[in-house]
Amino acid sequence: MAFGMSDEMLGTFAPIVVYWVYSGIYISLGSFENYRLHSKKDEDNKNLVSKATVVKGVLLQQAVQAVVAILLFTVTADDAGASAGSNNSVIVLASQFITAMVVLDTWQYFMHRYMHHNKFLYKHIHSQHHRLVVPYAFGALYNHPLEGLLLDTIGGALSFLLSGMSPRASIFFFSFATIKTVDDHCGLWLPGNLFHVFFKNNTAYHDVHHQLYGNKYNFSQPFFVMWDRILGTYMPYTLEKRKGGGFEARPTREYKEI
Repeated sequence: MAFGMSDEMLGTFAPIVVYWVYSGIYISLGSFENYRLHSKKDEDNKNLVSKATVVKGVLLQQAVQAVVAILLFTVTADDAGASAGSNNSVIVLASQFITAMVVLDTWQYFMHRYMHHNKFLYKHIHSQHHRLVVPYAFGALYNHPLEGLLLDTIGGALSFLLSGMSPRASIFFFSFATIKTVDDHCGLWLPGNLFHVFFKNNTAYHDVHHQLYGNKYNFSQPFFVMWDRILGTYMPYTLEKRKGGGFEARPTREYKEI
């Protein structure tokens, strides 16, 4: 692979590099007020944590993520080596990606929802992520370290193990999952964004969850909305033009505390 790095090292560090590169693209587009879901003023005034603190929190989570990934690749090295040659067909890779997506979504939905309904966990752990009332790209992985471990790192490990993908396949899957997660938090509704075309779970969908009225809805992340629909936590919305430019996601039905 590139620069002599092993698949395991690329699988560990490529998603981290992708996170900051893709976030950087959105930072450069952040001045496009006509495509924002919240004004820049609201981003500066409503959020309850500084961007410097967010960067430190994300780097901490990524450090833990890297350690766990290296341990996981080390423990599964023999199995991965034995299966690498037989898992190269498009059908096999596609089935592994879909399996990993479903596993990750399932794990994150139920853990995420539980952290909202358990008052202790919400107050002391998950509320840290919701200090970003107005999400932005590089805040996507701003979590309490324990939440980062439980939701993202362990969820990722389970999706890797249960899908049977190789370290090489994981480079692409986790880089894709990282891009999707950053996009969901970018706060921009840009024309031609393919994530908005192919996924109901997108920037506006997750923005609803970050607002007070949507705090107990739209738990699904990062790919599908199936668990919200099945279990009654799906909040439909419309995108409306915001006075002063940009868009606003508004619920299309009455909502109640659940």
